[in-house]
Amino acid sequence: MREALIVWGGWSGHEPEKCARIVARMLEEQGFRVYVENTTEAFADPTIADMNLIVPIVTMSKIEKEEVENLTAAVRGGVGLAGFHGGMCDAFRESVDYQFMCGGQWVAHPGGVIDYRVDVTRPDDPIMQGFASFPYRSEQYYMHVDPSNEVLATTTFSGEHAPWTKGVVMPVVWKRRHGEGRVFYSSLGHVAAEFDVPEMREIFRRGMLWAAR
Repeated sequence: MREALIVWGGWSGHEPEKCARIVARMLEEQGFRVYVENTTEAFADPTIADMNLIVPIVTMSKIEKEEVENLTAAVRGGVGLAGFHGGMCDAFRESVDYQFMCGGQWVAHPGGVIDYRVDVTRPDDPIMQGFASFPYRSEQYYMHVDPSNEVLATTTFSGEHAPWTKGVVMPVVWKRRHGEGRVFYSSLGHVAAEFDVPEMREIFRRGMLWAAR
């Protein structure tokens, strides 16, 4: 049986515990044995190297040196990593090793929760198959991203809330490799209710399965 670890915590505004429960059910429905922890100490456990998938849901917060070293080593060794919104790519702002693994870091969401469009750039990819561009309401993440990411969807900033960003095309969904590990990320999912949006939920479900091989 495939095994997955979910670690939740950090800023409560992203409803990490609720999101962890939703993600756990999604994985259980796919036949995973799921372990859920609410402390980053879980990342220091050597047995995470035996997992198929790790899902961090920890906005901001801090990670200790031995925790990030063990986590990144596990992913380099072949463990999948998948996450969404600030739970993965606005976590552990002081850890460049963590950001190097994830392929991006949140820096702004001009206007807060707004209406914007998600444009599918790789409709041929199995994760995005069947999806066309779709409207979305959430925080439109402005991110610093790794040019080696394989971008599956983007969004274009209107400049309404930060004029200097007008026309900027920003990755929303990507996948990448870190050593032998597969890494998947979607910036959608500000609060738990966004899992009720079919596109958000299904893209993340497929991304987790891809990362877990």
